[in-house]
Amino acid sequence: MSRIALVVGSTGIVGQNLAARLVAEGWTVYGLARRPRHDMAGVLPIAADLLDLQNLKSALKALTPTHVFFCSWLRQETEEENCRVNSAMVRNVFEALPEPEKLEHAVLTTGMKHYLGPFEAYASGEPPQTPFREEMPRLPLANFYYDQEDELYAAAEKYGFSWSVHRPHTIIGYAVGNAMNMGSTLAVYATICRETGRPFVFPGSDVQWNSLTDLTDARQLARQLLWASTSDGGRNEAFNVVNGDVFRWKWLWPRLAAWFGLEAAPYPGHETPLEGILSQDGDLWKQISTKYGLVESQIERLASAWHTDADLGRPVECVTDLSKSRLAGFDGWQYTPDSFLDLFERLRAEKLIP
Repeated sequence: MSRIALVVGSTGIVGQNLAARLVAEGWTVYGLARRPRHDMAGVLPIAADLLDLQNLKSALKALTPTHVFFCSWLRQETEEENCRVNSAMVRNVFEALPEPEKLEHAVLTTGMKHYLGPFEAYASGEPPQTPFREEMPRLPLANFYYDQEDELYAAAEKYGFSWSVHRPHTIIGYAVGNAMNMGSTLAVYATICRETGRPFVFPGSDVQWNSLTDLTDARQLARQLLWASTSDGGRNEAFNVVNGDVFRWKWLWPRLAAWFGLEAAPYPGHETPLEGILSQDGDLWKQISTKYGLVESQIERLASAWHTDADLGRPVECVTDLSKSRLAGFDGWQYTPDSFLDLFERLRAEKLIP
């Protein structure tokens, strides 16, 4: 049976990797973004503003997808604005489709802020009990993930399609210009340390340095999205999605350093935020780019220090239970060190880092 996917947010770290996986599986894939890429093999680009319903209706007027994958969000100044804007984006997609009743399944990707709270109250208050499990109740806080879920549930009930919600931890994968990209941020940081002789210091909290944690490879996430959208076990459920292994940063950090030919610096016992460091290195990155003939000279296109600081600076343990999707039939697994090293290899191959 022919499957037609609309990937909303196709230029992001989730959307790019998902679209590539769907194309490889033989799907017809449409990639929607405000500024869609035209160099994604097999992906048919659609340009539209998710907050402009009439513009969205015009862009989607000839499209009847079997599946919608929602992988987009816009950060706002307050969580109330996050809720208003990001829920409207989900609602508008279903309102704009000419025949939403023909949808088979819709996917929403959210994340660990479901358990940790929004940026304004990130990991504050009483620490949540780990591992995070899907049956944990919503926090008594405004959270745009909850509003997005509610829009998905309402549309599914109205139009009769099945749904799934996916909650990754920090996502490691390939995407240039992405606002939440720890992998490429650390690659830029390590490159600068190697070029300047600065110490390669873990920038996060003592808790993150010492505690168990996990991550989500964008390819692992794509596997689960594909599984849920085509399997009976994936229908009408929310699923955590992580790689399936656990680690401590004090174990992984020297392994990342070694790939760049660096020695990992001793942990200083406190946070050393990257935002304050990398915000001063724009001109230095341009010099490195010129020296090695790199294709991206704008450091902000590769590094999102603020988001990496938020993830690595958490004052609470973050470990995720993957049991629910495993019991439902999902068998994907990914070795976390390879999530980083595979990404570094690709960044080097595409001349984004030397």
